[in-house]
Amino acid sequence: MNVTVRVSALVHPTEIEEKVRTAITNIFPVELNHQDFGIPGLFGEGNLDDLRNFHLLLREYRILDTARHVLLTGIEDNSIHFNLNKQVAFVGKVNFPAGEESLGSIYIEIYAENKEDLLRIIDWLAPGTVEGKPVEEIEL
Repeated sequence: MNVTVRVSALVHPTEIEEKVRTAITNIFPVELNHQDFGIPGLFGEGNLDDLRNFHLLLREYRILDTARHVLLTGIEDNSIHFNLNKQVAFVGKVNFPAGEESLGSIYIEIYAENKEDLLRIIDWLAPGTVEGKPVEEIEL
């Protein structure tokens, strides 16, 4: 399965770039490059293997239902778009912000070759649950 994961975050003047870098790599272990989007930022690209830690954290913090909802509502064509809270990611946890954050979020895009593969990725990352327990765990 051909999967591309893109992560990015702006580094605002009140933030320390290394802390933003740590926040991103705590969740997605990708190599990050410095880019200037008008405001300096960090950008990285990876593959399915770079989603494995995120997969584990969703189970550790028991947020599969929330994650599934966020991922399903973030589908656009053959991609998923969603945000994570930078401050929470800095301490190695996952939180999906309800809206725009004052210092911005970590932006994640997951691309697959087709919608079927994309839905399979969602089923792997955040399967449906009954009473908080996954109905079926699949391997990718």
